[in-house]
Amino acid sequence: MVPSIISFLLSSFILFNTKNLGAVALTSPQDISALKAFKASVKQSSIQPWSCLASWDFTTDPCAFPRRTHFTCGITCSSDSTRVTQLTLDPAGYSGQLTPLISLLTSLTILDLVDNNFYGPIPSSISSLINLQTLTLSSNSFSGAVPNSITNLKSLESLDFSHNYLSGYLPKTMNSMSSLRRLDLSYNNLTGPLPKLPYNLLELALKANSLSGSLSKSSFDMLTRLEVVELSENLFTGTLEPWFFLLPALQQVDLANNSLTRVEISKPSNANSDLVAVDLGFNKIEGNTPLHFADYPLLSSLSLRYNRLRGTIPLEYSRKKSLRRLFLDGNFLIGKPPPAFLAADTSVSGSLGDNCLQACPGSFQLCMPSQKPSSVCKQAYGGKPRS
Repeated sequence: MVPSIISFLLSSFILFNTKNLGAVALTSPQDISALKAFKASVKQSSIQPWSCLASWDFTTDPCAFPRRTHFTCGITCSSDSTRVTQLTLDPAGYSGQLTPLISLLTSLTILDLVDNNFYGPIPSSISSLINLQTLTLSSNSFSGAVPNSITNLKSLESLDFSHNYLSGYLPKTMNSMSSLRRLDLSYNNLTGPLPKLPYNLLELALKANSLSGSLSKSSFDMLTRLEVVELSENLFTGTLEPWFFLLPALQQVDLANNSLTRVEISKPSNANSDLVAVDLGFNKIEGNTPLHFADYPLLSSLSLRYNRLRGTIPLEYSRKKSLRRLFLDGNFLIGKPPPAFLAADTSVSGSLGDNCLQACPGSFQLCMPSQKPSSVCKQAYGGKPRS
């Protein structure tokens, strides 16, 4: 009898406290203040009834469970339900500014506002989020400079501000971001030279800006893990020097649509390289077609289209078994294409067209489009081009 009464009382106590957990304030007051300020900075008219922000009702505790009707999405809390650790909004077309009070969410590890309509400056106070590992503000309408204070985020591993309207120079002390692995600031209005980059970078994407100057070895110093470089559609000039393609982990390079004038390439040491794809198309590169690309054992895609290259196509290119895509169109190449490229069983696709080549039949796909008129070729070579 007694054990049964004790058991009933204990069950009643647990049930009572479970039902009233939602009434207990769990979330840190500073986190609640930050969330309130965040929602208040978003235009009410842009908050759709079905969206995450519509469920943010501060009559209940943000981190309390169960979240059946309020705070159903948008935030993740710590295991003890006291701190907000992730703020990941749905792409619901929210419009507004990012409040400086976001800095109060000091336990945040992920801030993701991708594909909305946030505008205005990125607040410099964001540097207070010292535990942040992923910061994604891409596909919004943020403007102004990338705040210099962002380099204080020493735990940050991924930074994506792509597809905004950011302008000005990159922070000079970016190399101090020792944990950064992925940097994407593509499709903005950034200007100036590349600063010294974080030495643990794996992926660098700065496509479609107005960055300028030459690619300096000091910017890439100690980047022994860098695999992907996407710097196309900028204003880079000068010579791409031999050290660049000797970066030990390099796999993919896109420097198309710049104003580079020369490429210098050395053989990889011990024929050891992970380089797979290179795009240097639509620059102003002069000289002969770089021979040593043929020495990169895994290279399968090479584009040097629409530059100012002269001379013949290196025979070594046709002997390279890994090569699958080759674009040399739009230059001033002369002579005959290597016979292997014109064989019926060739495995290489691409284009050798719009050059000054001989014996490159227009009916053959690799030779399309047709070669330049002889008058253009004669003018380019100051007379009749040599075969």
